[in-house]
Amino acid sequence: MGKTYWMLVTTQENLDITRARGFSMQGVDTKNRKKAVRMGPEDRVLYYISDKKGFAATATVTSDSFEDEERIWKHHREKETFPHRVEIDADVVLDQSDYIDGYQVGPTLEYVKKWPPHLWPHAFFGMLHIIPQRDFNFVEAELRRAGGIAPPPVPVEDVVAEEPMIEIVAVANSSNDFEHAAPSRKFSVASKSRKSSHRRRSQKRK
Repeated sequence: MGKTYWMLVTTQENLDITRARGFSMQGVDTKNRKKAVRMGPEDRVLYYISDKKGFAATATVTSDSFEDEERIWKHHREKETFPHRVEIDADVVLDQSDYIDGYQVGPTLEYVKKWPPHLWPHAFFGMLHIIPQRDFNFVEAELRRAGGIAPPPVPVEDVVAEEPMIEIVAVANSSNDFEHAAPSRKFSVASKSRKSSHRRRSQKRK
């Protein structure tokens, strides 16, 4: 299965607890058990702080979901221990003064279009939500911009994959050799290699 993009709604107090623990683990409440057990490695998490009405951080899940009753986070219900947990690594974490305003960004998200325009804040009720990848990437880019953090590098394999394919044909030295000429094959050639090949052909013509 591909990675899932989550929006986790929490309080500033509980985010501070997660931060103090080095963003190493995140718990989810019992009401969201069915969603929480689906969390797994490489999933992404976007933090929305309900009492600050702002987006604060992103993280990557590094473990399967597990249960633990150790009391870490705070809740108005004494019995709530946020037992459904995953290990995480922080990606972008902003100071409170740099949070992305939820009232500016929220209404533009694809996810909130499920609700009438005047009720868009209802999309943030509950602790755990699956959101579109486009929404996640957009908000994370805004978080990076607000925090003065450079965008992540593009993987080398992605750059190579975008190179167009060119056809290289084996050319025989004489007419008799065409019977044994190798069939044409296609290769992915980087721009630098194409330029060098063109230079060599030009020199031969001279």
